[in-house]
Amino acid sequence: MTLKKSFLFFLIIPLLSFSVHKYYLSLTQINFNSETKSIQVIINVFMDDIEDALNKEYNIDLQLTSEKELKDNDIYFERYLNEQLSFKVNSISKEYKYIGKEYDGELVYFYLEIENISVVTQIEIVNKILTKYFPKQENLIKSKVGSTNKSVLLDAENYSEILNY
Repeated sequence: MTLKKSFLFFLIIPLLSFSVHKYYLSLTQINFNSETKSIQVIINVFMDDIEDALNKEYNIDLQLTSEKELKDNDIYFERYLNEQLSFKVNSISKEYKYIGKEYDGELVYFYLEIENISVVTQIEIVNKILTKYFPKQENLIKSKVGSTNKSVLLDAENYSEILNY
């Protein structure tokens, strides 16, 4: 082996053994607004991850932020969230209203609202977003009710939590 080949072998092979590790993380922020008597939810996920998951789940080709982006993609986002995310407030199942989405760089922000909530003593959340297609997906939940803040990290095996206030 020539010196040049030896150098390449001993330099490049160790470098190739270190692959880029991708983190799979979403953030769900839950805020109770006593003035509007609603719970406002903002979820942010990586755009490429949600696009991959929905393309596989519904056999579509979203092509987010391109000229070929599906015009009715909110239908798929809303459907997916309804299948993967649920809430109970004070032990009662609550439906949420899908307000819409917004793109910001590599992230997609989803806006949801649970209306007609006068008081919150407990929120139960089930969050399976992206866990079917990304087993290492973690979903961070941050909540604020009055002056009380709570956080929990959910994953594919532990995808639900009850937060008491």
